[in-house]
Amino acid sequence: MTHICMIAAAVFFLFPMSLVADEPGEEQIELGRKVSFDSMKGNCLACHMMSGGEQPGNFGPPLIQMKARFPERSVLHRQIWDATEKNPKSIMPPFGKHGILSEEEMDAVVDYMYAL
Repeated sequence: MTHICMIAAAVFFLFPMSLVADEPGEEQIELGRKVSFDSMKGNCLACHMMSGGEQPGNFGPPLIQMKARFPERSVLHRQIWDATEKNPKSIMPPFGKHGILSEEEMDAVVDYMYAL
């Protein structure tokens, strides 16, 4: 009986910790910044004004307060994956759908956007 209680206590205390998502590290955010600024990858500056960017475009909205604008990460991820899902006339390239960005790069860009 004691062993069952110890196992139950361990599950109770350890299981909830496994449900907490880790905050992205500096390296992940830096990867997202690099991909976002890379003209051969994200190239966000071609259309968006964003912190640290020089000579930004003005076709898209400024990339500021992204957590407030996209409280659900999955919505921001889908927007970057394929903006035409929400707006069929969007000129934003479908970065994920067309394989412009890998899944790792997509996640890093979302992490970076959330840091803005």
